[in-house]
Amino acid sequence: MDYYFTIEKPSVAEFKDRGSRFLAYAFPVNDVQAFKKHMQELKKDHPKAVHHCFAYRLGYDAHNFRANDDGEPSGSAGKPILGQIDSKQLTNVAVIVVRYFGGSLLGVPGLINAYKTAASLALQTTPIIQKPVMAHFSIDFDYEQLNQVMMMIKSMQGEVSKQDINLFSTITFGIPKARESELNIRCSDLRNCTLKKM
Repeated sequence: MDYYFTIEKPSVAEFKDRGSRFLAYAFPVNDVQAFKKHMQELKKDHPKAVHHCFAYRLGYDAHNFRANDDGEPSGSAGKPILGQIDSKQLTNVAVIVVRYFGGSLLGVPGLINAYKTAASLALQTTPIIQKPVMAHFSIDFDYEQLNQVMMMIKSMQGEVSKQDINLFSTITFGIPKARESELNIRCSDLRNCTLKKM
């Protein structure tokens, strides 16, 4: 797998049913910490909401996901939200649906429909983008080669995550997985460089 699909930016949508309001917030996220931060912010923004149900999927192997009903009947909220993320084949995405109770019970089928619809609307209002799966490396090199190394990373659509620039320097970066063999060839042309896969 060289590419994956995710959302470009956060979005919000609203669905109403028999007085209950379902506010769905979709976010691009790369890890659980980023998700938790969004959840804390929403709980602050909506202290009177009765439920904050959610689902997220992270990474490329399809195993890192979670769905939570937050007090709604089992399987009536988190699973329908996750179903919408999966139906669009997205990853590194979280959807939180905040519910304000309107006085009428919706029953399990009504809840499934409401959470599914709210999540679907939120995911429809933000662009879906294709991103390369990144392979991560660190490279050790002499300071005088800094320009060459930076130009190489940039020309390969790399993203620098950490740099320690000294007489002997180290840069941690990611490049699209599809260009890994090209990176190995280009690094072998640089003298006194050590490339390590992370």
